[in-house]
Amino acid sequence: MYDHPAQRAANDALWSWIAGRLVAAGVEGVPPALDRGRTPDVLWQDPALLLGQACGYPYARFHKERLRLIAVPRYGAPHCEETRHCSVIVARMADPRTALAAFRGAAAAINEPASNTGTNLLRHTAAEQGGAGPFFAALVRTGSHVGSMRAVSAGEADLAAIDAVTFAAAEASYPGLAESLKVIAVSRRVPALPFVTAMATPEPVAALVQEALLAAMAAPELAEARASLFLLGAEAVAPAAYDEVLELERLADAAGILAPED
Repeated sequence: MYDHPAQRAANDALWSWIAGRLVAAGVEGVPPALDRGRTPDVLWQDPALLLGQACGYPYARFHKERLRLIAVPRYGAPHCEETRHCSVIVARMADPRTALAAFRGAAAAINEPASNTGTNLLRHTAAEQGGAGPFFAALVRTGSHVGSMRAVSAGEADLAAIDAVTFAAAEASYPGLAESLKVIAVSRRVPALPFVTAMATPEPVAALVQEALLAAMAAPELAEARASLFLLGAEAVAPAAYDEVLELERLADAAGILAPED
């Protein structure tokens, strides 16, 4: 999920190491390289998916029966704690408003309606501001967190919720973009993006995938790659941990916050 230009070599190194360990353990059909040709949603529905990373909201809402949770990463990006991450709500640096409450009636950029960090956490954070009726006057759909950052920077939207790890990664991959924005709020922390395998993956193979992934989090030769990805480690957690993101959606709905389809 975090595969920005400055991070791709790190992701390739991480997968190459994991794949080598799986092949050595006798796992058949291990892809030699990462699949960057298909969208995440297509990959999540592939019964042959050996290892991937999902967004927390789509996993909880749509894919729990398709995907087996392998582990949850621990990220060292600002505002992340243990296995929990969050969104930073950003506005243009030149915007005189400094608090989220001042943006009631503004236009918000979202990457995708089903994004946890780009939409679900934005709606919940807006709901915490109180008040009746829709918080946002309009939503601008951009297709990616970086697209949302660019939309706000260019004045096409007033604010956006950006995954905290993506915002931290932007400095290396998109010089000047993060610097054109300011953080006006931070969302509640929720479980980070889960590492998953297809539910069709045999349990013994899934166990080997989990073992290889967790070993990669401690391998000295991958220290530079992990640093580029802000990875501090990973832990096994129960799938029920992601029910929390659906509860935040329910709270935003109850508050009447503008929904993506509105």
